[in-house]
Amino acid sequence: MLEGASLIALRVPNWLGDTVMALPALAALRAARPEARIIAVGRWARLLSGQGVADILLPYPGPVRERIAFASNLRQEPPDLALLLVNSMESAVAAWQWGARHRLGFDTDGRRVFLTGVIDLPSPRRHQIDEYGLLLGASGMSLDDDAQPLWRVRSAAAVDREVDTLLSGVGAGPGRHVVGLHLGAAFGPSKRWPPESFGRLAALLDRNGLCPLLLGPSDSQQMAVAVAEIAGCPVPSLVGRDRPALLPRLLTRLSCLVSGDTGVAHLAAALRVPTVTLFGPTDPHRTAPRAKTARVLCRQVACAPCFLTECPIDHICMTGIDPEEVLSEVRNAVSL
Repeated sequence: MLEGASLIALRVPNWLGDTVMALPALAALRAARPEARIIAVGRWARLLSGQGVADILLPYPGPVRERIAFASNLRQEPPDLALLLVNSMESAVAAWQWGARHRLGFDTDGRRVFLTGVIDLPSPRRHQIDEYGLLLGASGMSLDDDAQPLWRVRSAAAVDREVDTLLSGVGAGPGRHVVGLHLGAAFGPSKRWPPESFGRLAALLDRNGLCPLLLGPSDSQQMAVAVAEIAGCPVPSLVGRDRPALLPRLLTRLSCLVSGDTGVAHLAAALRVPTVTLFGPTDPHRTAPRAKTARVLCRQVACAPCFLTECPIDHICMTGIDPEEVLSEVRNAVSL
């Protein structure tokens, strides 16, 4: 199926973390078909600029009318192969609308009728990186069992200056061991460590000569205020200011990142920044950051992993992770 494909469309994942986990498969595809034109389509596709995995990076439109127009444009030069790294029915229908001659994806969501190549999901499920590798396997390729994403950082003086200004402006400039505390989780509140825990950790970091730095989307502002109040000490914050274009350069300035199971954790790990990722409702065997610098903390409770966006009971999977234990992992990560 891969042989003879001169134009390949990749439907890359909707989430940042999944997009990072797809990097080994995308890089292997690029290496196998250097002469092919590869189009990557997805919400986070443009963040892949500079990674050398595609010739064209296109954001996937949200509104239905825009998706119809998008499909019409792609049909003018139909792909020889559409490789679907998204398991939804919608992604299969879209590839069919693009006019892709071959459409390869997992047999999920009742979408078999729209695919020309169907792969069974493994049972038991495997790490997401390995499952993306199975899609390549259907085209005669394979990934190593321990394949790890590696994110290339492009030189960009203007971005570096902006990051320097942001960090210096909140008191987290050069000469400090900065530990990022990422408060957000797009999946839902069940992935978030409580403000009380983040606040206690921020105070512990400060007392141990480390500089906590709050990170996260703008909707984490209220949580950032609560964390600072609980910490009882000044806590530098870039919440709402760590926009996607800055993230790779900003993350490289950290000595360590503490977060829930978020895309930012995967990006940091792919940058070889030490990470401490706190797992609760999701399964680290399937989605833990994969890097030598990555550490995972997870409480073995009977109801986890539940994959619910909101906890209907006491959220023990996350509240049971102790800030002192996280501090110990951070200290080990930064060799203190």
